[in-house]
Amino acid sequence: MKITDALRGEHAIMYELFEYVRETADKSDDVQEIHGAVAALERALVPHARIEENLLFPNLEPHLGQMGPLAVMRSEHERLEELLTAAMKEADAGALKSVIGQMLELAYDHFHKEEQVLFNMAQQFL
Repeated sequence: MKITDALRGEHAIMYELFEYVRETADKSDDVQEIHGAVAALERALVPHARIEENLLFPNLEPHLGQMGPLAVMRSEHERLEELLTAAMKEADAGALKSVIGQMLELAYDHFHKEEQVLFNMAQQFL
């Protein structure tokens, strides 16, 4: 199995978690309940990013360099982690929902770039 196939499979699970977080935030004003949904996403998303950073990106660097697409991916991973942390610290339901909206927008965009560009490059070079 190719690493990109495994990562795409994890993306399918993440999309379900994204929707779970969105639905929980849409339906509830209970900060603890929303934090629980975000925590579930965090437990899956952070290790997924580490796999990409530790296994995929180093193998692509000889072909793509450290800048360009890989720099963008790393930067977005950092921003997603910042947003996850901010969400878990937020005590106001309205502000929490705003952070979640930003986080999910970035996550969907990030996954789309990986699936449409980065993983195709990986299949070409690796």
